[in-house]
Amino acid sequence: MDQQKQIRKWLLSVIDDDAERIIRSQESVYLDCVTSIRDKTPNQYKTLTKTILPRVALYKALKSDRKLGERAYELTQKYMTDVIGMQKYKSTSVLEKVPGFYKFYSKSFLKIMRTTDLQKSTQVEGKDFYDITITDCLWYNACKDYECPELCPAFCDVDDITYGNLHKLGFARTKTLGKGGDCCDFHFYKKS
Repeated sequence: MDQQKQIRKWLLSVIDDDAERIIRSQESVYLDCVTSIRDKTPNQYKTLTKTILPRVALYKALKSDRKLGERAYELTQKYMTDVIGMQKYKSTSVLEKVPGFYKFYSKSFLKIMRTTDLQKSTQVEGKDFYDITITDCLWYNACKDYECPELCPAFCDVDDITYGNLHKLGFARTKTLGKGGDCCDFHFYKKS
């Protein structure tokens, strides 16, 4: 589902009476954010417009609202974990049922990380693990660029939901850029 439609549907289910006002504000903020994008690759532009900026706009619309402003982070994080994180978790947990899941998932993930322009990272791969250390991240940079660095931890929380309770793939990290670390130190490992 389109992110803008998904946000609209979620707002209508969570904040009833105030939803239409927030939806209009979110759409306006989103358009302002999109028109300000400069010097991005096509892949970065797509990720910003389809994934990152709808959520940034939701947060900024909530934060500027006189009635809901104090709950902006709480509500945006709830959307990101309960909706986005759970969608990603469900799709990944379905993939886990495929024989050889760990091998094909790790190979695919590492290939993406080696070729993407969304992050700068280094990768280390072992027999039953792979580590990814991200030192520059489009999500973190977007939160800073759009003057809401405090929102970035909610993006990080989506990873915890996505990978936190899988049966064949373990996930750990000790820090993220979004939570004040000097990097994001992803550690994935094969569960027995």
